[in-house]
Amino acid sequence: MNEDKKLAIIILIGGKNIRFGNESAAILDVLGKPLILHQIETLSKFDEDVFLIAHSEYQINSYYKKINFPRDINFIFDDTEILEDIELRTPMLGIYSGFKELDRLGFEKGFILSGDMPLIKPKVIELMINRVKGYDCCIPRWNNGYLEPLFAIYQVNSTFELAKKSIQEHNYALNKIIDKSLNINYISVEESIKPLDKNLVSLINVNGPIDLEKVLKLFQ
Repeated sequence: MNEDKKLAIIILIGGKNIRFGNESAAILDVLGKPLILHQIETLSKFDEDVFLIAHSEYQINSYYKKINFPRDINFIFDDTEILEDIELRTPMLGIYSGFKELDRLGFEKGFILSGDMPLIKPKVIELMINRVKGYDCCIPRWNNGYLEPLFAIYQVNSTFELAKKSIQEHNYALNKIIDKSLNINYISVEESIKPLDKNLVSLINVNGPIDLEKVLKLFQ
């Protein structure tokens, strides 16, 4: 485990995807390996702890049958104690569960990634990690004002508390985890990320078969 515990990376893999038969896109096979392994191999280039946030132990056990995970990957399961409906599946629950554990472990910041974004570029990850220095958070922002909340770095304690509050209030909008009182570095997608990732493939979500075809073309 990273000794100074400043930053950890969490990958949300607990969501259902009705376009893929309610299976997480993370387990889909792309060019000989599951999407999630493409992500993990990129992240292994960095000296940060990586946590996969899964819906349940059952989900991870089913994944183990199909995926040979690296030994240094950590797993966190959704903490359903706070829920009124234990069947709830929302990224907010994964964020709450992940940041609750990061807070317990003493990490200062958490880099959230969605498990269905397999084409992350190392240079873009490096940019984000560098740009959060001196700030509490680092969030990509498009020129039209749209944010990328599932490809962003957040302060652990405040994000855990905001995610908890959001779940208690049944409001799962991802902008609820952004504490505007903090020192946030909004980095331009077009001006800062695009020069490092011409087709902005780092921000592509695989939400269905059409997206998977697009991903395959960009991989090849």
